[in-house]
Amino acid sequence: MSARFNATPADRSSWTGGNRFELLENGEAFYPAVFEAIAQARREVLLETFILFEDKVGQALQAALLAAARRGVQVDVTVDGWGSANLSAAFVGALTDAGVRVHVFDPTPVLLGWRTRVLRRMHRKIVVVDGERAFVGGINYSADHLADFGPTAKQDYAVAVRGPVVAQIQRFCHSALATGQRSQRGLRQWWRRRAQLRARAAELPPAGAAQALFVTRDNHQHPNDIERHYRAALRSARQRVVIANAYFFPGYRFIKALRQAARRGVDVRLILQGQPDMPIARTAASLLYQHLIKAGVRIYEYCDRPLHGKVALVDDDWATVGSSNLDPMSLSLNLEANVIIRDAGFNHQLAGRLHQLMNHSCRQVQPGEDPVPGAWHLLRSYFVFHLLRHYPSWARLLPAHTPRLTPAGAPDALPGQGHA
Repeated sequence: MSARFNATPADRSSWTGGNRFELLENGEAFYPAVFEAIAQARREVLLETFILFEDKVGQALQAALLAAARRGVQVDVTVDGWGSANLSAAFVGALTDAGVRVHVFDPTPVLLGWRTRVLRRMHRKIVVVDGERAFVGGINYSADHLADFGPTAKQDYAVAVRGPVVAQIQRFCHSALATGQRSQRGLRQWWRRRAQLRARAAELPPAGAAQALFVTRDNHQHPNDIERHYRAALRSARQRVVIANAYFFPGYRFIKALRQAARRGVDVRLILQGQPDMPIARTAASLLYQHLIKAGVRIYEYCDRPLHGKVALVDDDWATVGSSNLDPMSLSLNLEANVIIRDAGFNHQLAGRLHQLMNHSCRQVQPGEDPVPGAWHLLRSYFVFHLLRHYPSWARLLPAHTPRLTPAGAPDALPGQGHA
């Protein structure tokens, strides 16, 4: 009872106008907005997330989904089998008993107490309600996205979306659920549903003035779409670039585009982790610091708490928010989703939030700041240069098992459930 998970790409070949975006910073803004949207749902809720924990945030989400399902809303929830492996049978059973369809992306077998298949995970964070509003970003459903979690609470971002691009996001989510259905009946139902969605999308009124692209990354038809849009924006930059990203270790061409932008006079700034949730993230990024600083890139380490954001802006009207980090996992292995936004108002709002971080919560890395100078530094830089130059090719050699969706409750769905 599993399905292959190679979703048909969203219709994203051109910019879609008439959209409105609201920036949501951290769980304090994100969770109330999502829960309110679910509470107002009349027909359908589609939700994808990498992490869903059974803490106060997960329980609040469960309550919102249960209420929606009990009043007749069709609810589909997809969680990653590695990121959300420890959901209990009671938690999932309450959802499925109410009619929520819970899908587990690529369940991870447990070997000697360890979860396997850490590669090629479903890392997207998407919500679509009634095909009229959507949420896209980097925020999972866990209490560590709230400030009261303490010093390790995460700093992160998402957007609330209204307008015609929501229909593209909805079609993508339906395609992700339907792809790989083996029965002709299932395929016919999906095509009928797709036709209905297209007709409804044509009726969506403009909600604002923003142009938008919904861009995803997969391991088949769109292996580098998100990175390609980043690099195109960097090549076109004339005034400023600000990137805030939790896990920064991009490929050689990305680094080259950053350096070239700085050398032609663009104000290029990176906001990276100074208090990382995984120390290796800072270690990897720091290997690139002096290489970038010598070209004129300014690097800031966010030191208040772990940075989990995946946002960027270029010049006065380009921005992106989503789930994709700028590291090998996100750029070459995981399934990701970003929105790219052309809107001066949104760009200005995001710029204000990021400059607030740089001015009050970051320290700037200085030229020549290296804990181990000398011959070791040269050797390390040589290794990093060649790793970045070739890792996209190496990534294709890593295990590429066929991911699948498994209904919650199947014996291999979630190791943490047991068999109650």
